Amino acid sequence: MNSASAPRAMQPSSELASGNQVSSKGRILAWASWDWGSAAFNAVMTTFVFTVYLTSNAFGGKDEASAVLGGALAVAGLAIALLAPVTGQRSDAGGRRKLWLGVNTAAVAVLTALCFFVFPQPEFLLLGVTLIALGNVFFEFAGVNYNAMLAQISTPRNIGKVSGIGWGAGYLGGIVALLIVLQLFVQPSFDWFGASTQDSLNIRLVAVFSALWFFIFALPVLFAVPELPRAGQAARLGIVASYRLLFRRIRAIYATSPHTIYFLLASAVFRDGLAAVFTFGGIIAAGTFGFELSQVIFFAIFGNVVAAVGAILGGFLDDRVGPKAVIIGSLAGLLVAGTVILVLGNGDYSFFGMEWAGSTTFWVFGLFLCLFVGPAQSSSRAYLARLAPHGESGELFGLYATTGRAVSFLAPALFTLCITVATPLVAAGEAQRWGILGIMVVLLAGLLVLLPVKSPDKAPIAVVPSA
Repeated sequence: MNSASAPRAMQPSSELASGNQVSSKGRILAWASWDWGSAAFNAVMTTFVFTVYLTSNAFGGKDEASAVLGGALAVAGLAIALLAPVTGQRSDAGGRRKLWLGVNTAAVAVLTALCFFVFPQPEFLLLGVTLIALGNVFFEFAGVNYNAMLAQISTPRNIGKVSGIGWGAGYLGGIVALLIVLQLFVQPSFDWFGASTQDSLNIRLVAVFSALWFFIFALPVLFAVPELPRAGQAARLGIVASYRLLFRRIRAIYATSPHTIYFLLASAVFRDGLAAVFTFGGIIAAGTFGFELSQVIFFAIFGNVVAAVGAILGGFLDDRVGPKAVIIGSLAGLLVAGTVILVLGNGDYSFFGMEWAGSTTFWVFGLFLCLFVGPAQSSSRAYLARLAPHGESGELFGLYATTGRAVSFLAPALFTLCITVATPLVAAGEAQRWGILGIMVVLLAGLLVLLPVKSPDKAPIAVVPSA
């Protein structure tokens, strides 16, 4: 059945439209608390501290350890791409969205805590990368249910704001967690047993801290937000049957709401570019603009604050002008800021008698990049939540995770390609800067693919077959 030709009484409704008409501030804050806590795994464990520890010389050499970690994360990414939609589908069908959010969150916390037993010896490398890779898998599974819960705690009038608050909480939580880790463990401000570097005790205790931080701040959503209502007696499906149903539903979504699929594809591309901004931002700051490690950390802190402010402000704007306008504006802002950094580079200039250093270029326009990343991420989540058919948010956000993983090679590949091409053409030390061009190409491609996609208010809600 095509929803466009269906009688109004038979028109399918989104989970958002058929849900609450009034939202609770307590539930919103409890939901955002999970984002705040999850930053300990994202920022501390997988970005700035524990993976840096795993790729140190203590584990047999940086090159070998980095290759092993990269391989483990690649396998984890494949598992996420294959399993995320089905895990979301099964939590939707069984009315167990909150249950599986809790189970997967607990799994991440336990795996993170077990990293305490990764001693700085080569024989512990495999244990460390396995724990981090498995943690990434369960973290993404938890994220599918967490994102799907957005429609349960918001209304059509404030979903953009709520999504922005969640993203903002995640950025700010990461900053607070990193500052605590730096002051207590990495560069301790006072002498205590956790500051001991013998057998890397201080770094291994960071894992325990991160596990507790995530688990404690994840608890409010599990108590404050009710479980997803179970729609009748859901059929029990095996794995093969679940995939068959998934493919039938993808075909049905394309037939009855093709712009939902178009958005999944477009967002996969530009989200890879957004991720690259943070992934390679510190590398460019150090390699192209000569930032010391302390300067990179300070920039990361300020960048996360700016991204949080951008996400929250973008959320308010989302509810007024729509998510597509916010995403397009954010991508355009990213392209402008990135182009300025690329063109000016680390050169010194004089504007109207004022000296402008290369470091100033990166601080000013690098923070502009951070400002626009938050709204694009937040509105992408709100965009999809508006299009999710009733009771299908988990499955749709599973597809959101899968499409993102499927193209996650784009920005890193183009970043590397542009540097490789530029190396023989520019002066020594100047090639890395041209990697920015690769990221800009991915963002531009995502923008161009998004332009013809209809806004959620103009796209029909998909009609999907039941189990």
